[in-house]
Amino acid sequence: MKTITISAVCAALLLAGATAHAQGSPMNYQPSPYLGGDVLFWDLDPDRGHSFDSTGLRLRAGVAFNDYFALEGHLGTGGSDGNVELDYLAGGYAKGIVPIAPEFRLYGLAGFTEVDLDVDDESGFSYGAGAEFDMTPSLAVGADYMRYLDDSNYTFDAASLGVTFRF
Repeated sequence: MKTITISAVCAALLLAGATAHAQGSPMNYQPSPYLGGDVLFWDLDPDRGHSFDSTGLRLRAGVAFNDYFALEGHLGTGGSDGNVELDYLAGGYAKGIVPIAPEFRLYGLAGFTEVDLDVDDESGFSYGAGAEFDMTPSLAVGADYMRYLDDSNYTFDAASLGVTFRF
């Protein structure tokens, strides 16, 4: 059921992005795909007991429809803190972008994520923010912070540092 829900949300985000592109983009702007890799510093914080944290890896892929809007997917795994291991996280997000300078952007993300830890498997609304700086026209470095889950019993957050390659 969770996979069906996440798939439906991702399809809705893709449709919204295509609509936004068709209505608000200049006619000469071509959608720009990108791929990124990050080191993921995650933290599982239960309401009771001590928190767990570790380091994993995350792959990001997306399409920028213009300078202000993109759709992005995350796939992450890895890291173990004693009794808790991140098997995977997978999600789809709408990305609002604020260009500060030609080579520097701030952005916000909102969407849905499924997180599979060896102690639990949950999905839900996710949000976060980050910044990105262009090193070359096709290579950028960036950082973000995501609240992947805010369950009634715990939160699952992650900060990341990585690179992005634009095609």
